Amino acid sequence: MESISKYEVMNGSKAPIKSWTKGVPFEAEAKAQLMNIASLPFIHKWIAVMPDVHLGIGATIGSVFPTIGAVIPAAVGVDIGCGMMAVRTSLTAESLPDSLSGVRTAVEKAVPHGRSANGRRGRRGGRDVGSWGDLPNDVSDAWVPLAKQFEVLKDKHPVLKNTNNVNHLGTLGTGNHFIEICLDEKDGVWFMLHSGSRGVGNRIGTYFIEQAKKDMERYQIQLPDADLAYLPEGSQGFNDYVEAVEWAQNFARINREVMMARVISAVTDELGFQFNARQEAVNCHHNYVNRETHYGEDVLVTRKGAVSAQAGQMGIIPGSMGARSFIVRGLGNAESFCSCSHGAGRVMSRTKAKKMVSIEEHVKATEGVECRKDAGVLDETPKAYKDIDAVMAAQDDLVEIVYTLKQVVCVKG
Repeated sequence: MESISKYEVMNGSKAPIKSWTKGVPFEAEAKAQLMNIASLPFIHKWIAVMPDVHLGIGATIGSVFPTIGAVIPAAVGVDIGCGMMAVRTSLTAESLPDSLSGVRTAVEKAVPHGRSANGRRGRRGGRDVGSWGDLPNDVSDAWVPLAKQFEVLKDKHPVLKNTNNVNHLGTLGTGNHFIEICLDEKDGVWFMLHSGSRGVGNRIGTYFIEQAKKDMERYQIQLPDADLAYLPEGSQGFNDYVEAVEWAQNFARINREVMMARVISAVTDELGFQFNARQEAVNCHHNYVNRETHYGEDVLVTRKGAVSAQAGQMGIIPGSMGARSFIVRGLGNAESFCSCSHGAGRVMSRTKAKKMVSIEEHVKATEGVECRKDAGVLDETPKAYKDIDAVMAAQDDLVEIVYTLKQVVCVKG
């Protein structure tokens, strides 16, 4: 591996791989997976690898690659449009009560989170706790700009008819999705959350991944990994996927906006006074595909666990539920295709974290944070992630830090 500038270079069979991974773990399995991607004939220039890189399904999490003439549905994944939203408020640490349990409870009541009944209605008619039963008015209103296009998508793809769509709008989900209340360096209060396109995005992603795999079989195209199955530009499958993925990314963005509005309202009611909660807002995807121009070519850029960091563009890089997070400004580094990491990146699988980390360790790691301290969140404990400070140091030529945040409340699905 040759060392150049802030990144390191590996030579793939068809394209090089530039990785911003100095000082952070970079697992061999992720390197092998990146080599598979680098063997594809339609990669434009190279693959850019962010410091939060780790093994994914098909495509590596923390990777960015422009393509010409094809798109890989599994590289975008099934949590289409997953991303972050943060708002700075006029509150300060002194504005918050000494005990934050009431604030956490208010947020948990305002936004459905988690999952029960395997995501469906229970046998006795009880709803999944992570979805809406009767739709609130704000959710119904937010669905309006999405509804017409969804009807078009359902007509084209009947598999989308029986999905959690509007009843998942304004809901958090499970896993690493979260809602946090944070303090910046000057004790200013921020609200921050992480979620995507929920059940309907999952169905869209799964459906088109299978379509791409069937196309590869039909045309007898051999790939190093079946999950790298692609849809060639100009095909009906490609056009249908781009249409559906754009809708899912809009759903994800609106989903975060609805949740944020409900968090603001819930905290306002709990505190008993009004405050300004839109002084500064950032809403960014980190699992998505986008048409952009790089090195003189119009390309499709897939960011699999990465954030756009165009010059002057604001972004969010969260740590784990006990670590610092960062509001950043992009430096427009062309060699990373104007991208940065989407977080700290895992160093333990969920299964391994639950085996290796004790509840006592988790409690200590999340000291001072009003959050769950039970076995159900050990897969999200700070020890399961890379050192966020090392991750930030490895990409200081991609972004500049504008605000450093530390959570005081964390709601997990």
